[in-house]
Amino acid sequence: MGPMRSTLRRLAITAAAGSLVAGALAGAPANASPTASPDAAAALAQKLGDRAAGSYADASGKMVVAVTDSAAASQVRAAGAVAKIVSHSASELKAATGKLAATAKVPGTAWWIDPASNQVVVSYDSTVTGAKLATVRNAVGKLGGTARLVSEPGVLSKRLSGGQAIYVSSYRCSLGFNVRSGSTYYFLTAGHCTNLGSTWYSNSSHTTVLGTTAGSSFPGNDFGIVRYTNGSTPPGNVYLYNGSYQDITTAGNAYVGESVQRSGSTTGVHGGTVSATNATVNYAEGSVSGLIRTNVCAEGGDSGGSLFAGSTALGLTSGGSGNCSSGGTTYFQPVTEPLSVYGVSVY
Repeated sequence: MGPMRSTLRRLAITAAAGSLVAGALAGAPANASPTASPDAAAALAQKLGDRAAGSYADASGKMVVAVTDSAAASQVRAAGAVAKIVSHSASELKAATGKLAATAKVPGTAWWIDPASNQVVVSYDSTVTGAKLATVRNAVGKLGGTARLVSEPGVLSKRLSGGQAIYVSSYRCSLGFNVRSGSTYYFLTAGHCTNLGSTWYSNSSHTTVLGTTAGSSFPGNDFGIVRYTNGSTPPGNVYLYNGSYQDITTAGNAYVGESVQRSGSTTGVHGGTVSATNATVNYAEGSVSGLIRTNVCAEGGDSGGSLFAGSTALGLTSGGSGNCSSGGTTYFQPVTEPLSVYGVSVY
């Protein structure tokens, strides 16, 4: 997991690729001439309340809203999205995640709502065996068709280090996004990084100071903020590891099916797709909720790095499994939360 591997504790979490389960659906998509944006589809699903069960982009890029009745489906089509009638309501799926939190919070497990299959997906990694696996199987079994269980090869862990390397104590992380509040400049990174120390450097020999930790939240969340103290005005962009940079002008919320990129100091830039939002991951040190799940690879040293789509900032690298040779799964802390908590903005 990179040069810092020997000094870092590994945290077992889980994730899994969810396959569609046709039996969980009560109907097929009803096509219109979709024009609804991802934000508009998400807002419509929220407005419909318990008559909707999430939204996502299908393989063609059209926005789909899962609904529980034909009247809601008509509203979705009128708004320019595709409607899919499903069996389980939003409250039913949410209740299932609540039961899992009470009965299956085992390190090495994770869960999220998959709007495409209309189920809660529960995953477990190779550390979950014996009595622990029996506990998880039993909890999922009691939820019937509302949930399904999948396995994740290997072990997931939190990762250190958008894009360029930053150093604290004896650890290396990646810078997420430069942000500001008025004329004061900061950068965001992962909370499990900012928990490791106070003074941050731009080099491994610790001779060039960047700034000091001004806030940290992990577990529960996985974000932290560092205030620049070196008098510099940092650029509002992400390094692409090919000699060029991606300007970041805004922040947004990821959606299922979105094409994204991640930049980190160990493996550079890699791309993939968002497979879930609002995922819960159970680390040994505690659970983190509200995460973005993707099929983008990452390795040790990439933690805290940038998740983005074009000029839009989306998230901070939290943890994952696999590597960038064979592929893997990576989770991200949504960036909109620390921006709100700390009262800062990208630029």
